[in-house]
Amino acid sequence: MTQVELGGSARELARQVLIHGPISRADLGRRLGLSPASLTRLSKPFLDRGLFVEAPDLVQGATGRPARPLDVRADARRFVGVKLSGDAAHAVLTDLRATAVAREERALDRHDPRAVVGVIGDLVETLLAAEGPDLPRVSGLGVSVGGNVADQRVVTRAPFLGWRDVALADLLEARLGLPVDVENDVTALTTAEQWFGPARGRDAFAVVTVGAGVGYGLVMHDRVVTTPDTGLGLGGHLPLDPSGPLCVDGHRGCSTAMLSIPSICAQVGIALGREIGYDEVIELAAARHPLARSVTDAAGRSLGRMMGYIANLAMVDAIVLSGEGVGLWSVAGDTALAALAADRDPEASEVVVHVDDTGFDPWARGAAAVAIQGALARLRLPA
Repeated sequence: MTQVELGGSARELARQVLIHGPISRADLGRRLGLSPASLTRLSKPFLDRGLFVEAPDLVQGATGRPARPLDVRADARRFVGVKLSGDAAHAVLTDLRATAVAREERALDRHDPRAVVGVIGDLVETLLAAEGPDLPRVSGLGVSVGGNVADQRVVTRAPFLGWRDVALADLLEARLGLPVDVENDVTALTTAEQWFGPARGRDAFAVVTVGAGVGYGLVMHDRVVTTPDTGLGLGGHLPLDPSGPLCVDGHRGCSTAMLSIPSICAQVGIALGREIGYDEVIELAAARHPLARSVTDAAGRSLGRMMGYIANLAMVDAIVLSGEGVGLWSVAGDTALAALAADRDPEASEVVVHVDDTGFDPWARGAAAVAIQGALARLRLPA
């Protein structure tokens, strides 16, 4: 049977149903500017292939006529997402909506690209072996990394791994025989939040990540904003506290110095005269230990100021806070919200803050979302 590549209208239809489904045909027509006849023609191949399903009838408007909303069949495809950090690879097996159905993790003892490819290959093969013969074949692999990525193929710069110009997608495709898409980790996470997270359906919002570093992502006009400098982590050096500590690049009181896990642990460790882990910092702050609390309160004020800058300058009224360091919110969330409000005009819209406290899973799901995005771009249907 002849296969044809999807046109722009069909790809956008698939994207809209994936993000917003179940969604009525009338709503789809308004969003896409399509007539009922065009919508029926474009959706038929997806229904025939089992990628779309018709959801239960809904009563439509004042006429009381039943409507058959369209939705994706989430279990029709499987994807793997892998998040690379400096010391580990975290992987999830997901459905078509990036919902994790299995997860694995491996340590990265070496940063040589071929060694990392071997670890990722082992992770993927372990997840595939566990999924069972009755589940759909994996349709793609997404990998996210802290740094710059060109054309979702080549990691041009990854400081945590010491990489320059590594053709990661080519290496993984040769190892696994799967389509591979590579992306900056914050961009990937922002894509997952846009398509499947608590801000789904919003035309504009921001993402702030707190962990080994500090990241910033932005969605405007229903599109993730990217530039050639996206992978440089420019949000990590926003000046927030003129009396704060220095970051490794010599910026006093920047977002990395005030909010990253290594900096927070170093500040509390110096005060206590011993090394301390992040979980203990949060526990001590929750118990109102004065030294730990002084550091987390300062971090909370800085986080609120950062969110205030973002809301004021990007003109968004929703922010998703994620990353492995969001435990800070449990002890400094009120402080952050107060600082955010203080930096806003009293008559400005309230900024809604969604906190994703599920650890590393969102990062790996973000990588899977990039694979899903790539699969939609490559999808071919019967003519």
